[in-house]
Order: sequence, then structure tokens, then C-alpha cells
Amino acid sequence: MFKGSGGLTDSEKYLKWLCDKSFLSLWSHANVFRQSGSELCDLLVIFGDEIIIFSDKYCQFPDSGNLDQDWNRWFRRAVASSAKQLWGAENWIRNHPERIYLDNKCQHKLSVPIEITENTNFHLVLVSHGASNKCAQLSGGSGSLIFFNEIKGFDNHSFPFHIGDLDVNKTFIHVLDDNTLNILLNNRDTVADFSIYLKKRKKFLRSGITVFSAGEEELLAHYLKFLNIEGEHDFVLPNNLESDSAIAFDEGLWINFQGSSQRLAQLQADRKSYIWDDLIEEFSRHAIAGTQHYVSEGGFLDSEKAIRFLAQTTRLERRLLSNNLLDIIETTPSNMRRLRVIIPTNPDNIYYVLLLFPCYELKDKYSYEDYRESRRYFLQTCCMITRLKYPDANYVIGIAMESGYHFTKRSEDLICFDCNNWNEGLERSAREDQEQLGILVSPSRFEFNEKEYPD
Repeated sequence: MFKGSGGLTDSEKYLKWLCDKSFLSLWSHANVFRQSGSELCDLLVIFGDEIIIFSDKYCQFPDSGNLDQDWNRWFRRAVASSAKQLWGAENWIRNHPERIYLDNKCQHKLSVPIEITENTNFHLVLVSHGASNKCAQLSGGSGSLIFFNEIKGFDNHSFPFHIGDLDVNKTFIHVLDDNTLNILLNNRDTVADFSIYLKKRKKFLRSGITVFSAGEEELLAHYLKFLNIEGEHDFVLPNNLESDSAIAFDEGLWINFQGSSQRLAQLQADRKSYIWDDLIEEFSRHAIAGTQHYVSEGGFLDSEKAIRFLAQTTRLERRLLSNNLLDIIETTPSNMRRLRVIIPTNPDNIYYVLLLFPCYELKDKYSYEDYRESRRYFLQTCCMITRLKYPDANYVIGIAMESGYHFTKRSEDLICFDCNNWNEGLERSAREDQEQLGILVSPSRFEFNEKEYPD
């Protein structure tokens, strides 16, 4: 499979590295093209219905001695021109999703075709480098661009270091800078968390409430601190705030939030969640390289869909999944089999099946190929029986690996079963397998409760 660009400029390379780390390499594409010699955007993230388009530009901030003039020049080059590129890229993708290429000669298309539907969400992110040092020098603080949503349209962006809504009649553009790019991608570092944040940010900033924020990080601090009535992070406001009121997020909110005991406990607890990221990237690496041990008839596209289920989880969900995986690995001897089904806590009804399957000493008549085939068949059987036991399941995602905590050469299998394909024949077969193998006949039930901010 063709490997796309890793970025051309230093800032693009860094953006690609950040996005690979946050959104993982299977879905992040740097320097994609619409036609030979015509770049579409600096970085494109395609993840199911979520399409994130990045523009990344460094423009040195002028130093003529006239701050207003210097700002206007920098804004036109670093922000206005990039915004036009983003809107143009969005329009191209909407109208020509099949004409997007990974190389300058337009010989290699995206490995996963884009399907534009009524559920497709476009997120436009403009990263403008070059003004932070000057902003910090003159205004103090972190140097983050100041956000004020009463500024509307290019022509009204005349006050230095203040950013608003670039065009109220077009798709909202989220403007980040050197400082806030790092903060946002390191703290909303899954596709789910990042895209949800952008959706709620856009809704909030176009809600009619006047919003002033000393920097993107101050907005993020408020968002992470509060939950709405559905238990989701959101820009929760005082009950007495009218729709035409004003609210300010002053400098210092982010620093205070980062130093709080709950936040420090969260960051400590989240460390284990990156085991899930490593697992996703391992599956992705083999899918991209074509080195998977087994591939279903759909080939790469089947693999991408299965891996995408693993990657559509939030950071908190990954912590729960990782802790379950670690628990069975640490408590299962190398000669024992262990099965755990993780029941969903949200309405998507995606069930996870974790299987540890012992790899006994291989003999002449039982090869490693035989072991992998047996394990894969058993995992598939467990997924079918899971659907039998939990008929509300929409998808069952199965992961299998060797038993034993100290197994030095661990391998992984991944299965995605779409329960819409369930029929009487599958149910009859699953019931027979359950009776014969005794799988999930009377499973032990226990709870793993994960608080985002541990006590």
C-alpha cells in the first residue's frame, strides 16, 4: 500500500506527528492533492462520518513598528488565505470525494474511499504559526490568540491577536496557534474526543451568547471541568445566563485546572489507556503493510472497519478497555484460557470480547499456523455466542492473544461481527456451540467502574 507524505515543512511534519499520535496513522494523511501539482490541504483525517481538514501555515510576524499594520498583514497571509483554502478543500471533498490523491502525481488514491452522506461532519481547523511570541511579548501570558466571537468576517479582524468567526455564512473554522495546537491535540487525543469538542465548540460560539476567551486553553479548561445533563463534557453555563448574555473565560483557568488534584489523578489513571492506542496502531501497521496473519474476503477495507471500531472510543472508554485487558493478562496463567465480555455503557450496543488462548508447546503435527487458526475459530465462536446471549448487540468486536503475562512474542487477532447479519442459521449454530463448549452458560459478572476524575 502506498505510504503518503509525512509533511513537507517542519510545522507540517509536527502536525502529522501529532495527528498520528492522536488519531493514529491509518486515518491521517498529510499533503493530499486534488490534481497534479494542486494540493488539497495540509492534512486530512478521514474517520467514517468525521472529516477533519487541517491547514497549517507559518508566517513570520512583521516588525515594522506599526502593530495594527503588522497584524493586518499577518492575518491576511496566515489566517485569511488559509481559511479560503479550507473552504475550498471542503467544497472539493463534498463534490469530488473520489478525486483525492496521496501523491503529487495523483497516481495513488486514498486507501479508504470517502462516502459523503447526510451524517458526514466536516471540521475545519486552521493552525497559524508565527504570532505567539509577539503576542506574549506585548500582552503577556501564554501568547495564545484571543477569541472574541463578536468579531465577524475578515474585514473586522483589525484588533491585534483577536480572532472571531471568520465567516458566519460558511462552515465554522477553528483557529489554533503554536501553543493551543499542542494543548488541544494532547488533551482531546482521540478522534471521538476531538470531533465532539469541535462540534460543541462551534455550537457554543455560534449560540448567540457573546464569548470572550483569553485563549483556546481557557475554553478547554471550562469544557473539561463541567458535564451537561447527559453526563457529557460541554460548555455548561450558569442557569440564569440568557441567550443574548456575555461570558468571559479569563487567563489562568487552564493553569488552575491542570494543577487540581482531580486533574492530576485523571492524568495518572489515563496512562494505562494508551495500551489501547498501541493495540490499534499495531493492527493498523499490519493492515497498511499487508502483513496480517489472516485477512477476510473484504481485504483492507474489512480490516479498516474493524480497527475503526477500536479507535472510535473515547479516552475514558479506552481506559476501561485497557484495564480489563490488563486484568485478564495479569491473572491468567499461560496454560489457561480466559474469556471476558465487556457490556456497553452507551447506546451504541457494541460488545467487546477479549480472549486469551494458550499457546502450548508446538509439535510436529501442531504448527503455529494450526494454533492461529484454532484461536481465530474459537474467537469467532465466542463472538457468535455473545450475540446469542445479548440480542441487543449491534456489533461484537473480538480480540484474541496468547495467555500468560510474560509471553514475549504476543500476537493479536481481531474480528468485527455485524449483528445485522444475524439469522436463524447463525443462531442455531451458536446455540449448538454454546452447549458443546459451555461458553457463557453461567458467566461470572463483575463491574469495572471508571471515574474520569478518580477520587
